[in-house]
Amino acid sequence: MRKLLHTQATELCLLGVIVFICLFLSLATPRFFTLGNAFDLLNISSVNIIFAVGLLVVLIAGGIDISFAVAASVVQYVAALILGQIGGGGWVSGLLIAGSLGVLLGAFNAFLIHRFRIISIVVTIATFNIYFGLLMFFTRGVSIYDLPAWWTDRVILYEREMADGSWAEIRLPVLVMALCVFATWFLIRHTTTGRQLYAFGDNPEGARRFGISIGAMQFIAFGWLGLMAGIGGLIQAHYAQEVVPNALYGRELDVLAAVVLGGARLGGGKGSVLGCVLGVLLISITQNGLNLMGVSPFAFRMIVGAVILVAITLSNANIAKLLPSLKTDGRRG
Repeated sequence: MRKLLHTQATELCLLGVIVFICLFLSLATPRFFTLGNAFDLLNISSVNIIFAVGLLVVLIAGGIDISFAVAASVVQYVAALILGQIGGGGWVSGLLIAGSLGVLLGAFNAFLIHRFRIISIVVTIATFNIYFGLLMFFTRGVSIYDLPAWWTDRVILYEREMADGSWAEIRLPVLVMALCVFATWFLIRHTTTGRQLYAFGDNPEGARRFGISIGAMQFIAFGWLGLMAGIGGLIQAHYAQEVVPNALYGRELDVLAAVVLGGARLGGGKGSVLGCVLGVLLISITQNGLNLMGVSPFAFRMIVGAVILVAITLSNANIAKLLPSLKTDGRRG
C-alpha cells in the first residue's frame, strides 16, 4: 500500500492542484468552466503533450534535450518543401516524412553525445542554435502559407453546439496526441527496451555491466524524442494552418518544466506518462484561466513559476511525512 501511494504521489498531488485551480478559475471567470473552453484547452495542449512524452523518454534515460522545439520547426519547413516537390502528398506521406526527419535530427544529437562523450545538455544547446540559425538563415524568416489541402483542412472528431450558437470541437490533434501518449506508455512500461531505459537512467554503469548498450539507449531515447518532435511539428502546422519558422521557438523550457513537474527526475530513472500529461495540463490550464481573467502575460510567467515551485515541492516531499498513517498501512498491507 505504502509503495503504491509513494509511486503515485506526484500524480495525486498534481491532480489535486489541477482540481483546486479549476475550481478557483471557475469562480473567477464564467468563461473558464465551459465545454468549448475545455475542448479548446485540449486541442491547444495536444502539441505540447506530444513533445512532452518524447522528452520524458530522454529524461528517463538520464539525458536532457532542449533542441526538440527548434527541431520541430526545421521539420515543419523541410517537410513543407518536400511535400510541395512531390505534389502535396497526404497524411501518411506527411507523417512518414516528418517522423523520419525528426528521428534523423534526434539521432544526430545521440551521435554527438555518444561519439564524443559530451554532456547531453551541452550538445542540445549547440544543436538548438545550429538548427535555429540554419533555419532562419535559409528561410529568412519567411512563412509558408500555401500548404496542401489535407494539411490545413480541419478534421473534427466530435462537435457539439453550445447555447450561444458556438461550437465546441475536438479536432485531429487530440487523436494524434492520444496515439503518441499510448505509444510512449507502451514503450516504457511494457517492453524490454523501456525497462532498459529506466535501468540505464538510474544507473548507467550498472546497466552497462548487465550488457545494456549505452549507445543503443541514447539513440532510442533521442530518436524517440525526434519522432515526437517531427509529428508534433506537423500537427502544429495543421492546427495553425501555416508554417512559421519561429512559431515553436521558446516552447522547450515550458515543456521541460511540465515534464519535471510531472515527476520525471533530471538525473534519470524516474518518470511516468500520466504525470507528464498532468504537468502539461496544469501549465495550460493556468495560462488559459489567467488569460480569460485578463492578467498580463508577464504576471502569468511569475505565477506559473510559483505554481511549478509549489507543485514540485509537494511532489518531491516525503510521502510518509505528508501522510504519517502510510507507515501503519504499509505494515498491514
